[in-house]
Amino acid sequence: MQKRAKAFWVTEPGNGEIRDEVLPLPTERDVVVQALYSGISRGTEALVFGGHVPQSEWDRMRAPFQVGDFPSPVKYGYASVGRVIGGPDTLKNQLVFVLHPHQTHFIVPATAVYAVPDGVPPARAVLAANLETALNGVWDAKLHLGDRISVVGAGAVGCLTAWLASGIPGCEVELVDTNPRRAEVARVLGVRFAEPRIALDGADVVIHASGVPAGLNLALELAATEARIVELSWFGDQSVSLPLGSAFHARRLTIQSSQVGRVAPGQRARWDMRRRMELALRLLSEARLDALITGESAFETLPSLMAQLTEKPGDTLCHRIRYV
Repeated sequence: MQKRAKAFWVTEPGNGEIRDEVLPLPTERDVVVQALYSGISRGTEALVFGGHVPQSEWDRMRAPFQVGDFPSPVKYGYASVGRVIGGPDTLKNQLVFVLHPHQTHFIVPATAVYAVPDGVPPARAVLAANLETALNGVWDAKLHLGDRISVVGAGAVGCLTAWLASGIPGCEVELVDTNPRRAEVARVLGVRFAEPRIALDGADVVIHASGVPAGLNLALELAATEARIVELSWFGDQSVSLPLGSAFHARRLTIQSSQVGRVAPGQRARWDMRRRMELALRLLSEARLDALITGESAFETLPSLMAQLTEKPGDTLCHRIRYV
């Protein structure tokens, strides 16, 4: 008999539902995964849930195992952790991370799963996709020993970026956010925190990850002469206005995009996406990263939960979904 599953779908902008699905019969090259946890990548998934993916990006924004098309109905997500319950003997019972939407059971090619390393709890492994984005951003930023680094936006990606940057010897890292409650997360991660009004300027590199235009404006203010501003946010269909007529040219600033869909150019000759994800998973052995999991809910609550997180995110960083 074919196995049945339940999956979360965005049925129309602002609405979602749990749907029953019949899984295809696996081939000898496939694995069957039973989900244990998944993570909501709040910034991107809020844009998807709200129908704010611009038509020009419908193809580029497809997740690896997305079903349906933007704006809806669409099954979207990319942070699932589960156990292999069917497939090659070498993978059976293995804990794995998969770039898969929120679903109780699923079948994917064996080449699409990433083993969760020993020492990384499956409940923490839901951060792997966010950490992979942060890792790629740090590569794009081309940080140097002793740099003064400002990270604007203390969401999940911003916090992880600041944590990675703080591991470079001699670097001074400041995490900047309008929410003063992010100071405790910064403390756990071992980085300095500041609200925008007291943030230090003169940064050698500014990494922007707030997802709001005001954050990018602040990034320009904090950058020193000839500094680089690396843009990690994705604004969807939102327009962004920047004050490029003030000191932008006089200070010869550079704004550079960073996007996880391709390995950073400086690493691309030697790294592929599998090697990058495997590194992200190994880095999740740090127990302090549990501070980024700010809530957990049962899978069945996803329709109402996504509406709530989209409209009133509150202090959410990564919200974890529990399946068993």
